[in-house]
Amino acid sequence: MAGRRADRPLLLIAAGGTGGHMFPAQALAEAMLARGWRVKLSTDARGARYAGGFPREVRVEQVSSATFARGGLLVRALAPLRIAGGVIAALIGQLRDRPAVVVGFGGYPSIPALAAATVLRRPRMIHEQNGVLGRVNQVFALRVDAVACGTWPTALPEGVTGTHTGNPVRAAVLERSGAGYIPPGDYPMSLLVIGGSQGARILSDVVPEAVAALPETIRAQLRVAHQARAEDLDRVTAAYATAGIRAEVEPFFTDIPRRLSEAQLVVSRSGASSVADISVIGRPSILVPFAAATGDHQTANARGLVEGEAAILIPEEALDPRALAAQMAAVLGHPGAAQAMARNALALSRPDATDRLVELVESLTERVRS
Repeated sequence: MAGRRADRPLLLIAAGGTGGHMFPAQALAEAMLARGWRVKLSTDARGARYAGGFPREVRVEQVSSATFARGGLLVRALAPLRIAGGVIAALIGQLRDRPAVVVGFGGYPSIPALAAATVLRRPRMIHEQNGVLGRVNQVFALRVDAVACGTWPTALPEGVTGTHTGNPVRAAVLERSGAGYIPPGDYPMSLLVIGGSQGARILSDVVPEAVAALPETIRAQLRVAHQARAEDLDRVTAAYATAGIRAEVEPFFTDIPRRLSEAQLVVSRSGASSVADISVIGRPSILVPFAAATGDHQTANARGLVEGEAAILIPEEALDPRALAAQMAAVLGHPGAAQAMARNALALSRPDATDRLVELVESLTERVRS
């Protein structure tokens, strides 16, 4: 049994402790296990707390890591030493159990495994979820054999060629991929407002007033599902009620895929996962990028859908009730245009993102064998 296990190729996944890094990492781990590979996850203590969704067959190896972006002066001064310790541990680990491929998904905890793989010249690649490379992926983009891009186009350093794999989406989203779109009309319509896992304050500030400003012919048919922060629930609920608008306001919706599939229009932040979900299901959207996102990556995430005439982008500084109401009316008041946006979103989707990641991993393995 031990011999057969050792004969199986090992995929070493390196990822930080956020959902943006961990979800595509988990999707790849599940797919490679199904193909008979062994899989390890290299992360730090914080990342290990976010690894509960990984299959139990995945061995989680904690390495020392640190970020230069948080903490006091002493913490940041000690960061290089902690990372160096993590790299040494990763080197020892990879010499003991040689990975066939190392894949980094971003975040500081991915540094030790990728650095060790670079020193040992193991096949390696990175996956970037957003349209702008994160800090760690920027460092390694020129030092890996392949760069998988979840968002297209992705801004890459000169000399780096990316492969558009897309961002893996949840099984519940895939089940509704390409679900039939009912264009707006003289019947009940659904508006979905999402701003990340806990909503977005600016959407809570602006959307209720914008909906209230819609023409009566649209407003009378509209029902709203609005994801808002817990501290904003009462005032957002009251704003919709005062305007006579039917609305569900919750801090978290557990059935986002269903709500997306039933929506005539989505108003959302443009996090990479949200953009992927919207495109895979195929819905018209108005995207409001988070202005403080590192490298303005949410604007980059939205670019593909906007240029593909599947979404409307409103920068935060331009977002006010009048501007938003005008854009919502442009979609909800024109069924043909809304239908075209839905088709365009679907055409730009990558529902096979996990399969494309698998192909890249296996191609690196074949390259080494040849």
